[in-house]
Amino acid sequence: MTDQVTGTLVFTVLTAVLGSFQFGYDIGVINAPQQVIMAHYRHVLDIPLDDRKTINNYAIDSTEELPTNPVVTNPTPTVWTEKEPMTSSGLVTMFWSLSVSSFAIGGMIASFFGGWLGDQFGRIKAMLIANILSLAGALLMGFSKLGPSHILIISGRGISGLYCGLISGLVPMYIGEIAPTTLRGAIGALHQLAIVTGILISQIVGLDFILGNQELWHILLGLSAVRAVLQSLMLFFCPESPRYLYIKLDEENKAKQSLRRLRGSADVTKDLAEMRKEREEASSEQKVSILQLFTNSSYRQPILVSLMLHMAQQFSGINGIFYYSTRIFQTAGISQPVYATIGVGAINTVFTALSVFLVEKAGRRSLFLIGMSGMFVCAIFMSVGLVLLNKFTWMSYVAMIAIFLFVSFFEIGPGPIPWFMVAEFFSQGPRPAALAVAAFSNWTCNFIVALCFPYIADFCGPYVFFLFAGVVLAFTLFTFFKVPETKGKSFEEIAAEFRKKKGSAKTPKAATEMKFLGSTETE
Repeated sequence: MTDQVTGTLVFTVLTAVLGSFQFGYDIGVINAPQQVIMAHYRHVLDIPLDDRKTINNYAIDSTEELPTNPVVTNPTPTVWTEKEPMTSSGLVTMFWSLSVSSFAIGGMIASFFGGWLGDQFGRIKAMLIANILSLAGALLMGFSKLGPSHILIISGRGISGLYCGLISGLVPMYIGEIAPTTLRGAIGALHQLAIVTGILISQIVGLDFILGNQELWHILLGLSAVRAVLQSLMLFFCPESPRYLYIKLDEENKAKQSLRRLRGSADVTKDLAEMRKEREEASSEQKVSILQLFTNSSYRQPILVSLMLHMAQQFSGINGIFYYSTRIFQTAGISQPVYATIGVGAINTVFTALSVFLVEKAGRRSLFLIGMSGMFVCAIFMSVGLVLLNKFTWMSYVAMIAIFLFVSFFEIGPGPIPWFMVAEFFSQGPRPAALAVAAFSNWTCNFIVALCFPYIADFCGPYVFFLFAGVVLAFTLFTFFKVPETKGKSFEEIAAEFRKKKGSAKTPKAATEMKFLGSTETE
């Protein structure tokens, strides 16, 4: 197996996943400097705020929750001074939510075009084109102190979101196409590993004594320009996807050259044979539109399973923990929650690295099921810990340990697996459309969770993770009955596996799951 790992393959995969790293960095970077940036918004919008102490605190401790109605220190305030900060506070909060959510909106829009861009220009050129967006977004945010910060940050975040939307389709597609069959899962999991590494690095450099302070926060946001330039230079040395060259462009010699570079001097006839087989199928199956994925019965089952895997990943409650971990740790009574949050990021990275090694040994389906079952148990313990926090102080440790374990289980299965499993479910014809739909559903669910979690958390209080436990259980049962194993199988065998699952004796549970999906066909 190791003879298939060549210097070129390693360099190429590392170059590609720099895009995924950026995705993670952009997810995490906005959390740490929240108060500093909001204080700056006040300054830019020229909003009078007597509470200078609050602003100073933002710079000292960027983990405190922002008071939605800043306290006015004037002992006998008039009606006007009280009203002013209240309305202005709403304005600042609105600009802040836009700064966070414009990223997800950009991602939702662009996720549809990743596959198309890769088909039009080739995988390498598509990533180069995407980097223009990354650079533009980074520069807008990096120079945001020089102009109307709120407008520059919101547009910069939106443009970075467009970049990450393209990347969430392009990177898994490219690394899936250049990977040897035996290493497809491990290499596919590197996309997720790079994302969580990006989140961790953004949390560390966002600490107030590094870049998350009043003087340097704009550098923290604009830092990604360096990565965009570096990756663009490295991409010039990466071979184009042999599958794209051979199947899309019919350039057999170029595909052979590309394969030889990726596989070393090894004999590439086996790879070519697999691609030839795939091309024959691709020529017999027309380019598949997104609509056809749902109307054509041979694609319907795999696409519904793909959507469910991505929904399972996002609705499991993991983003609630990522976005609001600091607040959850404060509730659990931790004195320095920002370091606990970084601890979550570190555990996240370690277990994703572990999954890279496990995925080829244990198989995709079993890891996904182990991860989901573990998360179900942890979600219950987390809720119990938060509910009984006031009765027993030691319950805060139960909640904390449950959070750390929840994240570990997530990264063993539901974190990395949906991204490359979708690429494995489909052959060359429907793959770009399927990846676009999967990426779009992932972004949409991400956006819904980011938007709704604070309200759900306020409404349910400490019981919120019981809700997620129920959701996780439903998805675990669905996976058990409907998701085939794809480890080491060709696209053909996976398709046969789906037909088998479709024709297998219907279990009432599977039938209900499919009804829940709104599918007309429960077989």
